[in-house]
Amino acid sequence: MENIFNCYYKKYDAWYDENKFTYWSELEAIRKVLPKKGKGLEIGVGTGRFALPLGIQFGIDPSKNMIKIARKKGIDAQLGFGERLPFRNAFFDYVAIIITLCFVKDHKKVLEEARRVLKKKGKLIVGIINKNSFLGRFYQKKKSIFYKQANFFSPKEVINLLEGLGFNSFSYYQTVFKLPNVINSVQKPNKGFGKGGFVVISGEKR
Repeated sequence: MENIFNCYYKKYDAWYDENKFTYWSELEAIRKVLPKKGKGLEIGVGTGRFALPLGIQFGIDPSKNMIKIARKKGIDAQLGFGERLPFRNAFFDYVAIIITLCFVKDHKKVLEEARRVLKKKGKLIVGIINKNSFLGRFYQKKKSIFYKQANFFSPKEVINLLEGLGFNSFSYYQTVFKLPNVINSVQKPNKGFGKGGFVVISGEKR
């Protein structure tokens, strides 16, 4: 999967400019649960499209081409995989995994590693395309370059995984209520999940 993003990194990055209102709507949903301060890591940082505006200082990604762009934006981005994070235990105040979970080889290992590097009461923020939503069904049917090998999740599946790893104090926000190409303004995030295509789940490490 990392080869796809490495080869088509320009196409990936251009999507955010072509669908700017969807992108900005996703950022607003993430901001609802993102800590205002502290040391943060984004697993699957890509070109830094989320890390930069959200103020996430550290990132990791398997794509060399994407890492180069993220570093130019001032992000401390390292080449690597979420399954093997090059950080010591309890190093971060929060960890963000935005869209990335559906692309990794071993999602359970990635979540375990995220927990390992989190401080006690640290926050894990997971942003997903809800597989049961209109958007999840659209992407699964469309089979784009990026999503044809994706393993989509529902919010309940993610919550169950996080509960099994000892996370609690959950909060949820949803946005993207239309297909990205028809959204022409920033969509306000709503609490919960079930209607929006993009869902942000936040849990606290016990």
